Amino acid sequence: MLTTTSTISLLISTYNWPAALSLCLNSIRSQTVLPTEVIVADDGSREDTRELINLIKKDFPVPLIHVWQEDKGFRLAQIRNKGIAQSTSDYIIQIDGDLILDKHFIEDHMALAEEGYFITGSRALLSAHITDKLLQGHKIAVNYRSAPFSHIFNALRSASLSEYLSTRYKVNGKYKYYVKGCNMSFWKKDLITVNGYDENFTGWGMEDNDIAVRLLNAGIRKKFIKMGGVAFHLYHHENSRGKHQENSVLVKAAVSSKKIKADKGILEYLIN
Repeated sequence: MLTTTSTISLLISTYNWPAALSLCLNSIRSQTVLPTEVIVADDGSREDTRELINLIKKDFPVPLIHVWQEDKGFRLAQIRNKGIAQSTSDYIIQIDGDLILDKHFIEDHMALAEEGYFITGSRALLSAHITDKLLQGHKIAVNYRSAPFSHIFNALRSASLSEYLSTRYKVNGKYKYYVKGCNMSFWKKDLITVNGYDENFTGWGMEDNDIAVRLLNAGIRKKFIKMGGVAFHLYHHENSRGKHQENSVLVKAAVSSKKIKADKGILEYLIN
């Protein structure tokens, strides 16, 4: 378990949705435990995202770091590597910039953090109607009542149940490699062991499953954060799934070959 003296970087991926990022960053202000730093991993957003970050960082409660790369298509694996390389912390909590975090989000990840494990969770979807109201600046209490019934168990919190379920829920069988990249956490040293994200993954999908496969191949076990680490996902249209099949083939190859290290990953940014 992490302690209140542990160093934690919160890594947020974003791309051209500053209104959502603003809501996400504001939800961090009310965390029961603040991260040591927040790193925005920006996959080529326009200038309005940079302007937003520069404005918010003036009174943000912890250092707010913007890591940007040129827009050359969907390169989430690469920008996450660049963001992680900038981290000064021992532990990385990873989210997407279209999430609103429950105030206990970081506290809940800290409670389950343990040497030899990485953590993945899920998110509770918000409707288009509630998302529109939030983006328009209307004050809404975002909680389990905001989520559709089908996602209600992603929006509820119980510390004791979260601990019990962490090594029992969606960690074996057909769920062995199941993760949600929008809600994960890792020891930085474990990410370095597997050379971070594999930058052969471009286009939407499966880069998070691949890193889970390689962590498991390296002997790092998985915990699932259920009834904790609650995050609410703003509604948006789905990204293009054009590379999903190709990326799925790469994941299957990593499983069959027991691959551990990414061919092209984070080490190039750490060395340079």
